[in-house]
Amino acid sequence: MSSPEFAVQTLYSHHHGWLNRWLRQRLGNAADAADLAQDTFVRLLQKTERLELKAPRAFLRTIARGLVIDHWRREEIERAYLETIAHLPEAETPGAEARALILELLESIARMLEGLKPKVRQAFLLAQCEELTHKQIAQQMGLSLRTVERYVAQALYHCYLLRYES
Repeated sequence: MSSPEFAVQTLYSHHHGWLNRWLRQRLGNAADAADLAQDTFVRLLQKTERLELKAPRAFLRTIARGLVIDHWRREEIERAYLETIAHLPEAETPGAEARALILELLESIARMLEGLKPKVRQAFLLAQCEELTHKQIAQQMGLSLRTVERYVAQALYHCYLLRYES
């Protein structure tokens, strides 16, 4: 067994129970806590650098906290999506497979937009989702036309880099 795998195995055996309890307190759900505890250690296995930790619980908590935030964001997106499609006639409601794909797409869009400053994100969403003109966005947000153009360009460039950078 290689050294990084052994380090993760040691962390797992010493801290998995603690991490699982910590997550259960935050999530109020044993099944989600168990899943996120496992995901935390999977993330560690995917790391390429050596693990020499002076504060292993703080390190694990940092990784797990990010996973909890992702989990809550996923739940919020799913709740909003399900509320939206609840108003559709049954014949137009997507099937389970389509719903799963749509939720996955919505999550990736949310992650992509997360890196934007709030006003940049708002201007971009008004342009893309509400189909407002830059002039209408400027009026609605109380900004200059030039600022809105710059914000939308920044958002497009941000999305482009995330999509095509690698």
